[in-house]
Amino acid sequence: MDATTNTSEHQLAPTQTQRRRIHAQIPDDKAMLRAAAELTRDINTARPEIYWPDMIISALVGYGALAGAILVESTWLAVALGVVSVLALYRALLFIHEITHLHRDALPGFRTAWNLLVGIPMLTPSLMYEQVHTLHHARTKYGTVEDPEYMPLALMKPWSLPLFVLVAALAPVALIVRWGILAPLGLVIPPLRKAAWERFSSLSINPSFRRRPPSDKERGWFLFQQIGASVWAMFLISTPFWLGWRPLLIAAAITAAVAVFNQLRTLVAHLWENEGEAMTVTAQYLDSVNVPSFVAGIWAPVGLRYHALHHLIPSMPYHSLHEAHRRIHAHLGTGSTFGEASHAGMWPLVGRIARSTMGRR
Repeated sequence: MDATTNTSEHQLAPTQTQRRRIHAQIPDDKAMLRAAAELTRDINTARPEIYWPDMIISALVGYGALAGAILVESTWLAVALGVVSVLALYRALLFIHEITHLHRDALPGFRTAWNLLVGIPMLTPSLMYEQVHTLHHARTKYGTVEDPEYMPLALMKPWSLPLFVLVAALAPVALIVRWGILAPLGLVIPPLRKAAWERFSSLSINPSFRRRPPSDKERGWFLFQQIGASVWAMFLISTPFWLGWRPLLIAAAITAAVAVFNQLRTLVAHLWENEGEAMTVTAQYLDSVNVPSFVAGIWAPVGLRYHALHHLIPSMPYHSLHEAHRRIHAHLGTGSTFGEASHAGMWPLVGRIARSTMGRR
């Protein structure tokens, strides 16, 4: 800090430093961990009668509204249909998170169906999360340089927050380039294929992350997804020549809005206060966020409003997280460690993280 730093900033910095130091060293709350495991065993099974209709209806509503936005002549109606499409496709897309945590035998056919209906058409096949997101939950990797989904955003410069959110608007272009250009070129240029896999084949936010080659078990499954995404991306590139630019531009705008919406949710999924140390499970929980309000289900659907609870019990299906939260909170009571991860909403969280960056100009 320079000599012009005001008194409030001087007061804030030691508090932040102390909180981060304690945050990284906090011991596990064994009573909380025990309660999370014991009180939720009977609701830890994925229910196909919830997963399938939710995913399919969300996708069909999203695509139907997208088609309407392209076809209608009224600008206002097109905008309204675009908003519906964004919300529905956003929900459908976030099932990629569930797919990553589901046991392979839990919902037969769901992973393939999701990729055919959502992942490949939106150029975000599940391979971009599979064998990547689980690193974020690894006991010794969360919050460290080996975590693909962690950046110490609360410790960065103030301009990093809007940049973090707005860069997601480039997702449609980036995905078309990745699958429609880099993928086919990689067939004849091995170094490009290797670089594309390591750096541009995962939904990661850590710029230092480099993806390892796929395991032999997943190689064929990932190849299927890559071929599908590549063929679809090349088809999209061709559409302006015979359909005009309107369909592609509207689809790209809706996809960009979905990506920005998701990036904003990601911004408030954690407090981002760790400086690279390995953390206990309880410390990881407290660095993550629950927003139990009903409204949060709109901007953090498919259970992601209970992100901290998800870090306690990653295998819990999304439809059980609300009940799990209710049970654990009732058992441990107000004032427990469990309650410390609950927050009021998105904007208070954005404000907290933004204020944390202000002393780092």
